Amino acid sequence: MSKPPAACLIGWPAAHSRSPLIHHYWLRTLGIEGGYVIEAVPPDEFKDFIFRLSLRGFVGANVTIPHKELALVLSKPDERARAVGAANTLWFADGELCSTNTDVEGFINNLDASAPGWDRTEDALVLGAGGSSRAVVFGLRERGIKRVHLVNRTMARASSLADQFGASVLPVAWDALGDILPRAGLLVNTTSLGMKGQPPLELDVGQLPSHAVVADLVYVPLDTPLLAAARARGLKTADGLGMLLHQAVRGFELWFGQRPEVTAELRALVEADLTNT
Repeated sequence: MSKPPAACLIGWPAAHSRSPLIHHYWLRTLGIEGGYVIEAVPPDEFKDFIFRLSLRGFVGANVTIPHKELALVLSKPDERARAVGAANTLWFADGELCSTNTDVEGFINNLDASAPGWDRTEDALVLGAGGSSRAVVFGLRERGIKRVHLVNRTMARASSLADQFGASVLPVAWDALGDILPRAGLLVNTTSLGMKGQPPLELDVGQLPSHAVVADLVYVPLDTPLLAAARARGLKTADGLGMLLHQAVRGFELWFGQRPEVTAELRALVEADLTNT
């Protein structure tokens, strides 16, 4: 008898992940026999773990910090993973280990669900130039946003990222933020500013146009000061938890063969778990 399919989350450390909660909910509600476990794998053992993934009984995996870049190198990446420079989802196709980056669709699909019509703007403003920023910029360009203004504390990092994406991505110095805010129809925070234990994000949402949408990738706390300030002004918002839930959809479908839905019940379940920690 064959064992039910199982996937895992590989990280170091990995214990704080909400992914098992999300995937177990979907397995249960869709009536699928299957499993999803956490595998804490130190960097020097990651390569060996990946090469024996199917021997260990796994049909695929999520990959988190600090393994995303190496996962890309050790697999056959799609266009999204290559553009972002990191892979967070692995699966087998015709015996080959393939990879993608679902942060792109997680971000875009969450925006579509939270603020329909957000993509009518010509100017987006993205704060930060790290790994998640690359996924956001790639998604915005793929959706046809005309100009993506990229702001980072270190201008060189913003410039280097902008160079990889071409002329529609424009690096901006942090102290020039005020010049862009009045015309940004979308503001996205990809930095850790505003996260629990991190400094606040000093930014005046009052300078944004009245139709602007504000997205924050931080989900601890769920309601960041940035999102609270945006809502107080009557702006539409998209939070980090929504992105976390939406980015999990594709992996589940690749491993277990059914496309799950992000429901209010699932969101409430993960919200309760975040609030209790």
